Amino acid sequence: MSNMIQVKNVSKEFKKVIKEPGLKGSVKSLFHKKTEIVKAVDNISFEVEEGEVLGFIGPNGAGKSTAIKMLTGILTPTSGEIIINGQVPYKNRKKYVKEIGVVFGQRTQLWWDLPLSETFTVLKEIYQIEDKAFKQRMDFLNQVLDLEPFVTSPVRTLSLGQRMRADIAASMIHNPKVLFLDEPTIGLDVVVKDNIRKAIAEINKNEKTTIILTTHDLSDIELLCKRIVMIDKGKKVYDGDLDHMKEKYGKMREIHITLKSDNDINKLSFAEKFGLTGDDIDIALDGKKAVVKFNSSKAQVSELLSYILSTITVKDIAVGEADIEEIIRRLYKGNENDETAHGNAAAVEA
Repeated sequence: MSNMIQVKNVSKEFKKVIKEPGLKGSVKSLFHKKTEIVKAVDNISFEVEEGEVLGFIGPNGAGKSTAIKMLTGILTPTSGEIIINGQVPYKNRKKYVKEIGVVFGQRTQLWWDLPLSETFTVLKEIYQIEDKAFKQRMDFLNQVLDLEPFVTSPVRTLSLGQRMRADIAASMIHNPKVLFLDEPTIGLDVVVKDNIRKAIAEINKNEKTTIILTTHDLSDIELLCKRIVMIDKGKKVYDGDLDHMKEKYGKMREIHITLKSDNDINKLSFAEKFGLTGDDIDIALDGKKAVVKFNSSKAQVSELLSYILSTITVKDIAVGEADIEEIIRRLYKGNENDETAHGNAAAVEA
């Protein structure tokens, strides 16, 4: 397979005005502006093969949005090079946008007061799609995204799940080579999320569309991506298989407990029962609410739940995935340990 996306040593810098506090500082900044350079994206490189689904993740403020804006041609890098399907996004913008689709989970590209079918007709004219090709395209998108029940409804009347399916259809109507999905399942309930994921997977399978997916929902990543690129503070901190990351850093899960008594959590001994110590277990207590984070590659969820329920009395209990920030914390911890071990080995060799 050939590389559809090439990102080489890309950085993006912004000038930030530094204002001294108070009225005096405001007046002073009008005549003598102090600025500092902020690196939103710092020398990142990666490639994406044709037909691949890449998970592009990181905490809030990591630089994901800035990177995506450069990939879609909205922003120009300060340095480095981006080539997508043989084109430089910010140089060949008019031609380039005809070959990509973009979906932002919290923003829509649909016309609010038009029936959805008319929105698609407008997009047909914008992208200059022939009648036969448009009909075939709509048949496929209706089959995958089940648009028929609400295609004649005004966009403003659609539910969030319906609007997201419509937005994905709108981004795919011109058969783009690359699809950028930014938080496509945000705010959706479990059933709708599952349907959206299945639709994305089917589009990728049938169309061989290259997809870059940014999300905070680890279930999106697990179900759609084999490979992830993780960035934090503008820098790339991980690029590799999702399975390898789980194997190396463990799969963290969370158990949320509502306790009968503040002191009940002290009756639990995860170290003694399961051998969970150090970075493999973390317990946060806030009044009668506790969050137990643990490495599920070291202990089964079912075993911990059984142990908790048989040892203490709880009002409520729920299991979830640990957030991306927790994975990054463990990843950094692993990198620090690797560097320490490397340094010790170097010292021994010396």
